[in-house]
Amino acid sequence: MGSACPFDRLAFSRGIIRERAVRSPGETKTGSKARLLLHICCAPCSTHVIDILQDEFDITAFFYNPNIYPPKEHVLRAQEAQRFCRRLGIEIFTDEYDPSNWLRRMRGRRLDREGGPHCAVCFWIRLARTAAVAEEEGFDYFATTLTVSPHKDAEMINRMGQRAARGRKTEFYPADFKKKDGFKKSCRLSQKYDLYRQDYCGCVYSLEERNGRKIGVSGPLKTEPRRWR
Repeated sequence: MGSACPFDRLAFSRGIIRERAVRSPGETKTGSKARLLLHICCAPCSTHVIDILQDEFDITAFFYNPNIYPPKEHVLRAQEAQRFCRRLGIEIFTDEYDPSNWLRRMRGRRLDREGGPHCAVCFWIRLARTAAVAEEEGFDYFATTLTVSPHKDAEMINRMGQRAARGRKTEFYPADFKKKDGFKKSCRLSQKYDLYRQDYCGCVYSLEERNGRKIGVSGPLKTEPRRWR
């Protein structure tokens, strides 16, 4: 991947919605834990990750996923992430939904299958943005829930996270959250919390592949999407 990414050095002056944690009376932050900004791709994937990180870190969730299509699906996933974090008493930042840059970066990649080169670009866009926000907001670390999925290459994602942290005043926390039955645990926790669980990764390409499988057709997207509807 080239270094010329429009998300490399984004400022924090965009439309991020902060939802502060609601704490019980008398409960305060001790300040003894390192602060970690956790990029979450969806509420179900965040369940197990938050469960294992919250003893070590003071977690703030960050929902930034411009890949999600259609827009109503983005609204649904964002709201579910907010609802889950609210239930846990965890602060969440929700970044604005602006898929235009994501779509521009994906042009010419319609023949890629899920897990192909377009996924690598998508991971980079989200991790670079998370790193920028983590630095601007003074977080000690940032991480992502992406590696909990059995369809995601943890080694590649961790390399990208470490690259996104270069030259910044924040560190990437590398992990493969699918290990030790992490994905299965996230599924069980999703059922426990009655979370909406989608059946495709999120982008228009994975949606087309999902639809194709339903009718017994396997293959990539046939035409480039011109705009979000």
